[in-house]
Amino acid sequence: QTASYKGHEQVVKLLLDKGADINAQGGTYSNALQAASYRGHEQIVKLLLDKGADVNAQGGTYGNALQAASGRGYEQSVKLLL
Repeated sequence: QTASYKGHEQVVKLLLDKGADINAQGGTYSNALQAASYRGHEQIVKLLLDKGADVNAQGGTYGNALQAASGRGYEQSVKLLL
């Protein structure tokens, strides 16, 4: 989640390549997709979706990735998530 939240795309790629659970739950943002969506990191949102992240995963402060992106006004991320 932290790499997604901070926009470290190469680190996210490395973690996924090494077998990190793309839908791991926990923490403030519940999962990596919600963390990236909350910060408007479109490339990471796209990467996570392309790798099979669960767009409907629930949890965290914002409930899901779509609510996190839309609540912060990140239109491009919202479009990717719809």
